[in-house]
Amino acid sequence: MISFLGLCIQNLIQTIKYILNGNAKFSSVLSQAAMISYDSLPISLSIVFIAAAIISLQVSKQFLMSGAESYVGGFLAVALIRELAPGFAALAVSARAGTAISAEIANMQVTSQVDAIKTLKVDPIGYYFAPRIIAGAITVPMVVILAELFGVLGGMIVSYFTIGLHPNRYISSVWQFLNTRDIYISLLKAVIFGILIPLVCATQGYKTTGGAKNVGISTTKAAIKSTVFLLMADLIITFLFYVC
Repeated sequence: MISFLGLCIQNLIQTIKYILNGNAKFSSVLSQAAMISYDSLPISLSIVFIAAAIISLQVSKQFLMSGAESYVGGFLAVALIRELAPGFAALAVSARAGTAISAEIANMQVTSQVDAIKTLKVDPIGYYFAPRIIAGAITVPMVVILAELFGVLGGMIVSYFTIGLHPNRYISSVWQFLNTRDIYISLLKAVIFGILIPLVCATQGYKTTGGAKNVGISTTKAAIKSTVFLLMADLIITFLFYVC
């Protein structure tokens, strides 16, 4: 895992140089943005919406019994924006788009398409990595913002039908507990996750050798490694901003 992390850092540095030289094409970034985030939007929103609904189901009656039902919205909003929405949305994007990136690049590697790119004197790392990393960094935060809105909405619907909490009291609690710092940190997480997902998955796909069987193995490894790196990054960011 340590050697793989070093390989990811090398590829990221090479990709940044490729981008700074102005070689990244807008059309490629746009197509990758659609594949990474737009195609992953339904599953991301569904997961966060359901997670928020489940949490609301669990805490609403407990808050009602203690006379603190008006704080359900604030509690849920803080949990969603600080942790659940960025984490769940990123994991959904990784499962949907990250594995596709790894499989696509691994297939290009085993079918010698990468070697063909090299013969044209094109940097394959920059050519394959740059559009995906740019697209991820830009669009994953958009997915996270929508997921946060859907999560808050899901909690409001459930709390209304379970304990009869009026939407005005719910929203008032959200604004009372939530602050802009939490939103900024959430977006920072989303940007880092948006870079990590294509970087890790593309790196795993690029180092694939062998035949079609190895493409499947590499895709599985990409899913596992991207999940581990996302959780590690989440832990580090949370420690830096909420503990230190």
